Parts: sequence; C-alpha cells; structure tokens
Amino acid sequence: MRKKLLSVVMAATLAASALVGCGLQAADQAAAPAAEAPKEEAAAPAAEAPKEEAAPAAEAPKEEAAPAAEAQSDSPAAGDPKVTLVMAEVNPLDTIVGGMDSKFKEECERLSGGSIEIDLQAGGVLGSENDVLDTMLGGGGTIDMSRISAFALTSYGGNKSLLLSLPYTFVNRDHFWNFATSDLAQEFLTEPQENGTGIRGLFYGEEGFRHFFSAKEINSIEDLKGMKIRVSNDPVMNGLVEGLGASPTVVSFGELYSALQTGVVDAAEQPIANYKSNAFPEVANNMILDGHTLGAVEVVITDEAWNKLTPAQQDAMTEAGKIASQYCREMSGEKEKEVLDQLKAEGCNVVEVTDIKPWQDAVSKVIDENVNTDELKDLYQQILDLQ
Repeated sequence: MRKKLLSVVMAATLAASALVGCGLQAADQAAAPAAEAPKEEAAAPAAEAPKEEAAPAAEAPKEEAAPAAEAQSDSPAAGDPKVTLVMAEVNPLDTIVGGMDSKFKEECERLSGGSIEIDLQAGGVLGSENDVLDTMLGGGGTIDMSRISAFALTSYGGNKSLLLSLPYTFVNRDHFWNFATSDLAQEFLTEPQENGTGIRGLFYGEEGFRHFFSAKEINSIEDLKGMKIRVSNDPVMNGLVEGLGASPTVVSFGELYSALQTGVVDAAEQPIANYKSNAFPEVANNMILDGHTLGAVEVVITDEAWNKLTPAQQDAMTEAGKIASQYCREMSGEKEKEVLDQLKAEGCNVVEVTDIKPWQDAVSKVIDENVNTDELKDLYQQILDLQ
C-alpha cells in the first residue's frame, strides 16, 4: 500500500515539473517578440524619416534662387553702367512734393535694376528754385534734376508754363489733372529743351492750392490791403499781389521764416502742406483759403544728365515719372486734408473764402497782361476748356 502511495506522489511531482517547464517556455517565447518590437519601431522608421525630410529641405533654396536670378536679368537696364544723379527739392520730404520725389526715386532705381541712383537732396539744402535752376544751366553736373514750380520756369525757356500760374485758372484738382494728362501738357514739358535752354521736363505733379498766411488776422480780401507780402521774383505773383492792394516784397524762400518773424514781410503764400512742414505757423498763424493758384510743378533734368543715360535707362526714368505723377494725384488731396485738420486742431486760425468772385475781379488785370499774344490766348483757352 505504501509503495502504491509513493508511486502516486512521484507521478504527481513529475506532472507538476512538466507544467512548470511548459510555463517557463511560454514566458520565454512571449518575451522574444516583446524585445524585438521596439527595435522595429524605433530603429528602422526613425532612421529613415530624417533622410526623407532632409532631401527636400536641401533642394528648396536652389529652386527659390533661380527666379531671383532671372528677375535681375529681365530688368530693362540690366548691364547698364551705374549712374548717380543729384536731385534737388526745396521742401521737406513730408510734403506732397517730397512724397512724390521719394516715389520717383524708388521707382527709378527699381525699374533701372539699380543702375540709376537718385541722390535726393531735400529741405532746400541746395538753394532756392532759382538757385537750383541757375546751377543746372551753368553746367558741371553738380545738380542733375529738380522738382520745380511751373512758374519758376518762365525765365528759363518755359514761357508756356507761365499760363499754369495765372490766378484762378484751375477750378479744382481734377481740372489740373485733365491738363497734366493731355497732349497739350507735353508741349509745356518739352518747351525749354526745344528752346535750347539745356533742361527738359519729365512729368507733372501738384502740391495743392496756394493760400495767403500772415502774423496778422486775415478775414477778407480787405485785410490784405497795404500788407507787405513775400513773393519770388516772378511777374505773375507781383501782379497778383498788387491787384489785391498789397506790396510785393522779394524774399528768398530760405529767409522767409525770419522775414515773417522780424516783420520784414507781413504775409506770404504757400500750399497747406508746405506751410506746416516749414513751420510757418510758428510765426504766422493765420491762413485764408483763397486758393489763388494751384501749385503746378514739373520734374526737370539737364540735357547733360539725360544724355548720360542709355535708352533703357531713359525708358525706366520715363516710366518712373508716370508712376510718381499718378501717386501724386492719388495722395495730394488726402494729404492736404490731413494737414489742414492738424492745423485747426493745433489752433491755427483758418478762414474759408465763401465768395471768390471779388478775388478773381481784383486780379483779372494780371491775366490780361500776360496772355498777350494770339498763341498764348489759344493755349490758355485750351487749358480753360479742360475743366
């Protein structure tokens, strides 16, 4: 019996050992895949992914560089010699004409592919408009270009330009721009060059209507009588001031601030933006909005400077002028309104003219005196008809 019992126990022990062996083997088999799985997920894909992302990243700059090289070679003046042109501006760059000049410089340099550089000297550092024109016509190339008031060209072969400064010629801005974009305007631009003066007009702009301002209050046309009013040495402006019963007094623009401050003159006239940018409200804080003249301007270049340019550079400059002229047209009215609002907010005494006819009647003589030939009468009538 004891032998039989012992046999049973031994058999049970062997069976248990077999089960334990099977369990250990199963655990070992399950562990093998668990050890291999991280190798497959972490090693193979992780090593390949950076390789696939790195290739496009290395190629991208090469694809972007090619168009940039093509754009430079397509420039209208690619390969042309570098030319630097000095351009004069009597007013600061934050005026309407200063903004137009800056746009012209930007576009001229861009369209020429950098072969033309405009050295823009603003704020009157190169002298008054007459000083600048004298320097340009004297030769030597110290000043190549300038933004000039149309009336300033009268003594420099621009007889037709005198018509643009006659009082109350343009009824509004649209009237002026109808002229500036007409075939008639081209005759005015080319006149100095055709007369052998040595300069030529490139494009038109405007700096807003011109108004009188003074250290004394001006509430009507009567208040101007007997005043000493600053003028440049211009026959039209002299006649205008005399027609208003005032005394024209020639003072250079660079000396106008001190002349108003010391009483050398009682009043002057400027477009609104120029009035503020040149700090004239500090010494003459009264302005009457009579709008006697629209500040028509031209950008001119010497024949000497123009002839330095290649045909491609000349085309680039001409196109830049068209863009700058359009830019002036779009921003001038908005800029003027913005400045006028600032002046009023800062306490400037601004008076509106409600009836312009007495002003027109007072200065009609200066029109008759200067529109004195059949040719000028015909041209002036064509300008009037463009309103």
